[in-house]
Amino acid sequence: MVDLSKMDQKSIGKCFDYAILPKYTDEATIREGAAAAIESNCAALNVNTSYWLPLCCELLEGSTVLPSCCIDFPFGSSMSVKKALETELAVKLGGKAIDMAMNVGAMRSGKYDDVKMEIFDFVKAAQGNITKLIMDVGFLTDDEIRIATEFCVEAGVTYAKTATGQYEGPTMEQFLIMKSVTSGTKTGIKVSGVKYPRPQNAYAFLVAGADLIGTRSAPEIIAALPL
Repeated sequence: MVDLSKMDQKSIGKCFDYAILPKYTDEATIREGAAAAIESNCAALNVNTSYWLPLCCELLEGSTVLPSCCIDFPFGSSMSVKKALETELAVKLGGKAIDMAMNVGAMRSGKYDDVKMEIFDFVKAAQGNITKLIMDVGFLTDDEIRIATEFCVEAGVTYAKTATGQYEGPTMEQFLIMKSVTSGTKTGIKVSGVKYPRPQNAYAFLVAGADLIGTRSAPEIIAALPL
């Protein structure tokens, strides 16, 4: 659990992934985002596809900010083999943290074996790099949230992630279901889809036990709380 009383303005940055995910993202935006991520000491710069990873690696070289991208974003409805191949490519291109969208439709249909398999395939394809499984809990029942989080723990996912940030974000109650499953395990929780007002809500999730926040507003949120 993050102890804000022991944080300063630099160290708090490692509680945030800076997400640059819009469809219209261009090179200038990536360059500006990389500079901001370094200045804010973010954990990672998370971009929408592996296309931008070579540029991210170049811009982030020498910093402690990890190049990161999304897999099958935002829908997550592709076959597991495609997701695994996309993950392998991301690693080859220099990705050090990979966020994969879960097949929400399969989970809602009770196809738990398929969902479990794609999560295990994802972790294997990531080859020891940081993995984040995007669940989009706003579309799931409480039981489905619990089951998907259990799969993450069993597969050794680094972070179970609440949402893509493109749809409905998590409630505190949904987050706490995930936390109850991951407590005492090696799997952390990344909260994305933080609702307005973002600074207050982001820090509320950290106080409640989130390990990482993913947001397009990372630099602003970090600067909003002088430490």
